[in-house]
Amino acid sequence: MASGCLAAAVLVGCDSTQGKYNPPGANARVGAMLIRYAHMAEPPNGPWEEGADVPVYLWLYNEAQTSDRLLGGATTIAESVDVVTADGTPRGAVDVPSGQLVELAEGQPHLLLRGVKEELRGGDYAWVTLRFERAGEVALQMHAQVPTYVDEDETPGLTPPSPEQ
Repeated sequence: MASGCLAAAVLVGCDSTQGKYNPPGANARVGAMLIRYAHMAEPPNGPWEEGADVPVYLWLYNEAQTSDRLLGGATTIAESVDVVTADGTPRGAVDVPSGQLVELAEGQPHLLLRGVKEELRGGDYAWVTLRFERAGEVALQMHAQVPTYVDEDETPGLTPPSPEQ
């Protein structure tokens, strides 16, 4: 019970800094599934080149009374969106138990955009649809993290694309 309350507090953001910190990533809800901090990993040493495999990290919190599973996803900017192990090996769906927080992060199972079709720089946006076994599908507008080696004043300030792009 305590861990569920803690996870809910983290996801809701009920603290004294609310409004002062804009966490990275996209947030959404589909059915009883909360998706938080969904983003593409920071490109290393320059932009993600065409054909690269780009990690996607996010948090999932299942408010349903039954477990669910993240099956994978889809996007127009890559050949596929796969669930992978920490080393990038394809794996089955990710279980999201009822009342539990599941982190898809570096060094853990996560999503991978395989074979991106164009160069992606830190700050670029893309629409990615996530598919859950019970909750259904949801499209999120994710961005590639701005690399720590780039001054935010020097980023191109791209306008997020519309869902049709």
